[in-house]
Amino acid sequence: MQPQTILVNDLSNREFIERYAAPGRVGLCGGTTRIDLAIRHAQRHLHAEHRWSDWSHAFIFEGRRLDGQHWVVESDLQIHRKHIQLGAQENRADKYHDEKMFPALAILDFGLDEKQIATLLSGGLDLVARHEKYSLRELIGTLLVLKKPELRAQENRLARERSVYCSAFVKNLFHHAGLDLVPGVADKNTAPEDLANSPLPHVKFLLRREMPGAKLAALGSKIKTRVRARLDKIKQTP
Repeated sequence: MQPQTILVNDLSNREFIERYAAPGRVGLCGGTTRIDLAIRHAQRHLHAEHRWSDWSHAFIFEGRRLDGQHWVVESDLQIHRKHIQLGAQENRADKYHDEKMFPALAILDFGLDEKQIATLLSGGLDLVARHEKYSLRELIGTLLVLKKPELRAQENRLARERSVYCSAFVKNLFHHAGLDLVPGVADKNTAPEDLANSPLPHVKFLLRREMPGAKLAALGSKIKTRVRARLDKIKQTP
């Protein structure tokens, strides 16, 4: 079975998640915050035409809980007033219901069996319990090698122990469940775009709202300057 994409229209983000989310499925979103746009911009090197990626974050659906809500396990950066979450965590999927903040969503179904789903989710919950940190440093290390495919199979040169960013979190959990979503790319060099284009047999349910090209172009110039400044700072850090 080849990867298959099913385009979905005329649904809200809430309706899309309600219809297609299920335990063990991978979620992708394309955000519009500055850091989301920077990640999407950096992944342009994965496209022959150098277009922006639709994706800035990845997570795994756990299924419905007693509250009737879909929940996800993920490694993320979240700041709510004075409460800060950095790293492996569980959240309600309703955080992705906002269409303006998340104009693109995808759900990937790799056809996992019950044992694989159990292994995947128990591994994710273990990382939550161990307070695995979100690693912006490792994410920067991944983005640095996107222009050099020959380096992507190597270990992330900015890797740290007990830390992981979103798409590396997803790839690592699938690895332990016996599936390599992106062969030839190290877990901690995996970008959200890599997951979206996994060669493994799967069905991708895709809901995408385009951001106007003029707005993207204007943002691209600002983000490029900011990303370069951030990279320079990271490189100077021992």
